[in-house]
Amino acid sequence: MNLKNLEKRLTYLVANAIRDYRMIEDGDRIMVCLSGGKDSYALLEILRLLQGRAPVRFELIAVNLDQKQPGWPAHVLPEYLESIGVSYRILEQDTYSVVKRVLPEGKTMCSLCSRLRRGALYAAAEEMGATRIALGHHRDDLIETLFLNMFYGGKLATMPPKLKSNDGKHVVVRPLSYVPESYLERYASLKDFPIIPCNLCGSQENLKRAQIKRMIHAWEKEEPKRLNTILRSLQNVRPSHLGDTDLYDFEGLTGSIADMPDPVTGEEDPFATLQSAQ
Repeated sequence: MNLKNLEKRLTYLVANAIRDYRMIEDGDRIMVCLSGGKDSYALLEILRLLQGRAPVRFELIAVNLDQKQPGWPAHVLPEYLESIGVSYRILEQDTYSVVKRVLPEGKTMCSLCSRLRRGALYAAAEEMGATRIALGHHRDDLIETLFLNMFYGGKLATMPPKLKSNDGKHVVVRPLSYVPESYLERYASLKDFPIIPCNLCGSQENLKRAQIKRMIHAWEKEEPKRLNTILRSLQNVRPSHLGDTDLYDFEGLTGSIADMPDPVTGEEDPFATLQSAQ
């Protein structure tokens, strides 16, 4: 796929996600979180393309959090953003030292690093008057998170395309939610983005997420449409066919068979004896 066709496909997928979840409205000031990785570069570029075509007006400001990682090339992002004429702000917070101090050697850093980063970005968004915080998570990220939560967290959840922060002050959007990671890899190569690797956690090869990534990539090789089918399942949830009693009134389901006496005990409610014993 050449650059023109790929950009056409990317803008189509991103525009659909924005429309489906009403991610952007007229007059929004969108803080695009730029990490220096392929996903956030692509997010910024596609939003810039849509900015000139969308029926609503919105403002973009790129924000990077300099976490003071050793060897971080602080000049790369400012030079790139100035070259393309995008307003930006560089935040400085030494989360690297905090993570290294708090976590024992060999422990997964991503969770703590993410929480610290999120707090800094939320504070910046409030100060800047941003109405949306745009993150570069893509389709594969959503699916990986789904299986991470299932396999290791015992819950059915993922990163939603749009959410409100716990304090209700911020709206977070993920416009790349429909975009396969392979498209972003190709796009980054064609655009020659100045990629900055994350040395804090990028070397942790045994992360559970990396294992899940290998698993779903193997599935995609076996059946190319499988990941899109999984993504659609996140949009087609049937609470009555799961088992969460907070989401569906299973206890309130009654019928003639349930009302019949138990053939062994004669109890009209087979669980009455068990419940009274408890």
